[in-house]
Order: sequence, then C-alpha cells, then structure tokens
Amino acid sequence: MIKVVKFGGSSLASSEQFRKAGDIIRAEDDRRYVIPSAPGKRYANDSKVTDMLYSCKEQADKGEDFSQILCNIRDRYEEIVRGLGISLDLDEEFRTIGDRIREGVVTDYVASRGEYLNGLIMAAYLGIPFVDAAEVVSFDEDGDFDDRRTDKRMAAVLEKLPRAVIPGFYGAKPDGTIKTFSRGGSDITGSLVAKAIHADLYENWTDVSGFLMADPRIVKDPVPITTITYREMRELSYMGATVLHEDAVFPLRKEGIPINVRNTNHPEDPGTMVVESTCNKPRYTITGIGGKKGFASITIEKAMMNTEVGFGRRVLEVFEDAGMTFEHIPSGIDTFSVFVNQHEFEPHEQQIIAGLHRKVRPDMIELESDLALIAVVGRGMRRTRGTAGRIFSALAHAHVNVKMIDQGSSELNIIIGVENRDFEAAIRAIYEIFVVAQL
Repeated sequence: MIKVVKFGGSSLASSEQFRKAGDIIRAEDDRRYVIPSAPGKRYANDSKVTDMLYSCKEQADKGEDFSQILCNIRDRYEEIVRGLGISLDLDEEFRTIGDRIREGVVTDYVASRGEYLNGLIMAAYLGIPFVDAAEVVSFDEDGDFDDRRTDKRMAAVLEKLPRAVIPGFYGAKPDGTIKTFSRGGSDITGSLVAKAIHADLYENWTDVSGFLMADPRIVKDPVPITTITYREMRELSYMGATVLHEDAVFPLRKEGIPINVRNTNHPEDPGTMVVESTCNKPRYTITGIGGKKGFASITIEKAMMNTEVGFGRRVLEVFEDAGMTFEHIPSGIDTFSVFVNQHEFEPHEQQIIAGLHRKVRPDMIELESDLALIAVVGRGMRRTRGTAGRIFSALAHAHVNVKMIDQGSSELNIIIGVENRDFEAAIRAIYEIFVVAQL
C-alpha cells in the first residue's frame, strides 16, 4: 500500500508532538508521503505560527519593527529542532524571510513560511527528501488553482521519490510568486498528493479521533463515527463539522481514495473512515447531527403563485441582484420561503423587500430572524420509516418549536429550522432519541 499522511498544526506544535508524528510515520512502511502544517497552539493562550507570520507582515506594512515577532517565531522552531536532536541550521532561512518581508513581498509568501519551515524540519527528522510545494502545486496568473498542471507536475516529481515531505497550504504561480489556499489548506495539499500518486489511503492526523455524531460542546461524550460517506461528510461539514477542509474532499472523491481521520495523541484509536460508498450498515439510523445559528427567513405569500411560470426564478433573482446566496427554499402552494445568512441579509434587507414587491407582487412578505438550521444526516434513513416523525416527537417533548423541515430527495438528510435559543436543546433531543435510546 501507499499512504499519504497529513499532520495538522496541533500535531506539530512542539518537539514532543513532532516525536509523536515521527513514531506514527515510522510505525508503518506504507506511510511514504508526509504533508506537514505549520506549528499550531501548544496550549490555550498560545499563538499559531501562521498568525504570528501574518502579524509580521502587518507590522511591516505599517512601517513598524517586526523583528521581535520574527525572533519569537524563530525560537519556536529552534525549540523543535533542539528537542528532536537533529542538526539543522535555519539562520539563512530566517534571514531570507526577514529580508523579503522588508522588501514588501506578498502576504501569501509570508503566511506560507510556517509550513515550509516545518517541512524542512520534518524531512531532516525523518531523513527523507524535501519537495517544496512551490515546485509541484500550481496556480495560474490570476491566482486560481490549476489542478491539471498540479497533477502532472506532482506525479512527475514524486514518481522518482519513494518517500518525501511536501509542505501543505501553498503553491506558486507561473512566475514563482507564492500563492496559498484558504486557511486549513494543508488538507488540500494532502489530497492532491494522494491523487497524483494514486495512493491507497489518505490519513489525516489531527487532535480529534475522527468525526463525532454531535458537537461535544453540546452533547456530552458523543459517539464517534466509524464510517461515513463523502456525501454524508459534505452535509455535516456544511453544517459546521470542520474536521476536514471541504475542498480537500473533491480530489480524493474523484479517485475513490478513502480518508482516515486519526488522532495524533491517541494513535490507537481507529478514527473515522471516509469512503465513496460502503456496504457497512451503520449502527444507528442517523450518522450525525450538525447545525449553525444565525439565519433569517423571508416568506413570500401570494394566492395562486403555483400557477405563475417563473415565480421562483424571479424571487431568487432578487437575492442574486443583491449578491446573496440562499441556504434553503421550502415552499407551499401559496408560500415561498428563502432562508439566508442573517448577517449578510441585514444590510440588503430593504433592497430585497422592495425588489420582491416589484418582481412578484406578493400579497404579503414576512421576515423572521434569529433562526438556526440543524441537519440530521444518515444513509440509514433511507431504509427506516418514520424518521421525520421521531424527530418531531423528540423536539415536541423538548418543547422546541419547529419553524421549518425539509427533506432532500436523496433521503440522506433532513433539515430542521428552529429558533437560535432552542438550537442546543434541539440537537440534544435528536441525539437522545436516535442514539442514547439505542445504546
């Protein structure tokens, strides 16, 4: 087998964490390609190295002295090097970084140095080649990711190297200018490496033992998810479960490469397997529960609207003209509701109301704010009757008023709208009826 292993910032925050990662890599010969993130927080009030690098750039742009921050970053790396007992001199690297910042280099270059330096350390610690991501991850002149060129270059370089360290988070434009992915983008680099070399498995090592069936801040000791499909994970990720960067899933899904989310601090835990499809029957009817607060609903009421050709299109055009996306659009015979992000909606509220009056001549428009959306996700729901009924029963028992319920045609998820104040109670009630009751 060929495994690609990516380690998050918390997994590489100190020399002690580095050693844990090294032990994991050396435990299996199949773990051949390593993607490190920049050092994360070592303790609650600590700073991430990437944030410190951004601070250096901000200070420099203001004409202020950033040398102390850069010195603190250097101390972080020197502690790791000393703790690992390796011979690696980073003096020249830090001189170059300091000079480039003073010259006014682009922010992406500065932000990327956290992963770059951790990559150098990891390669020296493991005794395997270092491949600069700028050489194999390509962006075009406009800064858009070039997947074809990346796949071709990555495959050409790595086929000559049985093992390698490739830092995450960044690549380069054709002129060599460094360009980064969005924050958390090391997951993306890992998936690109796995795709290019046709890996058998992509292991994502972090500080949690995979996905949990609910947010542990809301539900006490939620059950871990052993196996989840890409589609289920996509639904849960959209609703706030952020174990994996969303864009990291697509290259792997294209190739059918499974993902194993593991815990660096508890490598004995099996974690969560993310797969395209599986015959594995879930233990529970649902796979997981996710959700977010901060939505508003705009309900348009008009008699006989169902007979008007293009009514829905005209409604959504009003939101498009305001530059807004929508979350859900439940509808009835004479009603059409649009759920949107409340924070984004508020500046355009009156513009949208006026636009709706002009476009569709409604009988009434009703606004409701401070709403939350909850997604109940699970492939097991397809084979189980009465799932929606059990949800309604659980919420009624918890005295939660349901504002909206919407089930997708795939029967993979059910979306429930509740008031913000009922969000936590609703999640606990659903978890108890589907999980606790079956334990």
